[in-house]
Amino acid sequence: MSTIQCSDFQKTVSRFLLRHQSILDILSKSLESTARVNRAVSKTVTSCGCLKINAEKKSFPDDASLDDLKDLFSSHLQGKLCDNCREIIVNEMGKNLFYLTALCITLDIDLQEVLDHENDKVTTLGPFNMT
Repeated sequence: MSTIQCSDFQKTVSRFLLRHQSILDILSKSLESTARVNRAVSKTVTSCGCLKINAEKKSFPDDASLDDLKDLFSSHLQGKLCDNCREIIVNEMGKNLFYLTALCITLDIDLQEVLDHENDKVTTLGPFNMT
């Protein structure tokens, strides 16, 4: 598998961005693709069963440090994605990435700049990055 750079992907999307040039179309398609990712993940539990959700209220000791909290938090997921569900989710995430990149192109924003900015913010704020 080859490693693609953000700029390469942005150029590819730009070349094939024909039907989705309107900002309104891009925004609505982006929302739709996000919903499709959510639905695909939900179906891993409700249709396939390769994942299960076990969620409950967590209690935290008053004297817990930030390092302790990392061990106390959970994704609430049990199991592992099957190959079929993984393929569907990767496909839906790819569409989501396409529309995010299309939005960057339309607004004249470099996708790498977005990634670098977010990485700097997460690195700087560390565990206090609660977005």
